[in-house]
Amino acid sequence: PTASAMASQLEGAMETLINVFHHYSGKEGDKYKLSKKELKELLQSELGCFLETQKDAGAVEKIMQDLDENGDGEVDFQEYVVLVATLTVACNTFFWENA
Repeated sequence: PTASAMASQLEGAMETLINVFHHYSGKEGDKYKLSKKELKELLQSELGCFLETQKDAGAVEKIMQDLDENGDGEVDFQEYVVLVATLTVACNTFFWENA
């Protein structure tokens, strides 16, 4: 059995977070950061339902600005995890309030 076959549910979720980031971050430029284009592709492919609920056509631009704390025009892994954590908190609140 591989390490992932024996992983707990949370360990599997963490592995997925890491794998999704690196799947998109390796396409152009710095392989350890998401360019605006890579971030947009990740959001559309992995969080399409979330993006559809955003009324603002510039949602990706705003997300990029909010995430890019160091102002380098790219999103590193830590900044990406902040996005996922923020969305997870929002989803948790929504689902618990509407349960």
